[in-house]
Order: sequence, then C-alpha cells, then structure tokens
Amino acid sequence: MKRYSQSIKALMLTAALALPSMAFAAEPAMMKDGMMVDHKGMTVYTFDKDAGGKSMCNDDCAKNWPPMMAPAGAKAEGKWSVIKRDDGTSQYAYDGKPLYTFVNDKKPGDMVGDKMKDVWHVITNTGPKK
Repeated sequence: MKRYSQSIKALMLTAALALPSMAFAAEPAMMKDGMMVDHKGMTVYTFDKDAGGKSMCNDDCAKNWPPMMAPAGAKAEGKWSVIKRDDGTSQYAYDGKPLYTFVNDKKPGDMVGDKMKDVWHVITNTGPKK
C-alpha cells in the first residue's frame, strides 16, 4: 500500500510540474466559425498601418484597439511571433501582423471593427490580410 501511495504522489507531482508548460504552449488565439478569436471568443483584428512586425497602434489607438498582450517569456512558434511595443511591453503577432481586439465588440462573435476605416480587418481562415 505504501508503494502505491508513493506512486500516486509521484504522478501528481509530475502532473503539477508539467501543467505550467502545457498552459504556456497553448496558442494565444484560435479559429472559430471562420475567424480568429482570443480565448474569450472575442474577434481578433490586424491593422493595415502596422509594418515590419511593428505596431503603429499606440496611446489612444490602443485604448480602442487593445493589443493582444504576450506574457513575459512568450516565444515565437510557427506563424506566431512576439513583438516589442513602443512602451516596452510584448504583443502577439500572427504571420508577422500584430494582433488586436476592439472595445466596441461587446460579446463573443461580434465583428464591429471589421473593415473600419478600411484599415482594420478580421483574420479569417485564409490568414491576415496582406
């Protein structure tokens, strides 16, 4: 019985140590119903004025179009990358395009910001607008 108890404890310890790395490996957004959404189901956008993997949406722009912030230590993987913002924080990018949500999208599935001022675009199954 003691041996069984030790095995369970070892298994639980291994699972507890692996859990943070498994959560870290999750992609910051996913495709749902043909468009990219964050983990809350909110629509993800790109901004045409961003270039060279740099966000041009700062200050008041970032209040209306919150950047998809990346935690410290986030790493690039596949089409995902992490860029440095002007304020020194990190933001996720997909296929080289920095990612944002929109404050006027109130519930999952809203896409109020799509094509706004013809510079904001939802990421669809075909990827970000080039």
